[in-house]
Amino acid sequence: ENEVVASMSANVFKVQVAVGDKVIAGQSLIVLEAMKMEIPIESPRDAEVAEILTQKGATVSTGDVLVRLK
Repeated sequence: ENEVVASMSANVFKVQVAVGDKVIAGQSLIVLEAMKMEIPIESPRDAEVAEILTQKGATVSTGDVLVRLK
């Protein structure tokens, strides 16, 4: 699984990683905000961040690709 997607429609509250970062399974990559709740989007596996496809303040929809891992 190389693509990490939005679990719901929301606003991007925080981007917590940068391209090239090594991440571990369960680490929060992006924090979404919807209905005044913060929803962490976590890495499904140990990996390296290859690409970030969103930014703070962006609006995303369910299924949008947020981060690509390698």
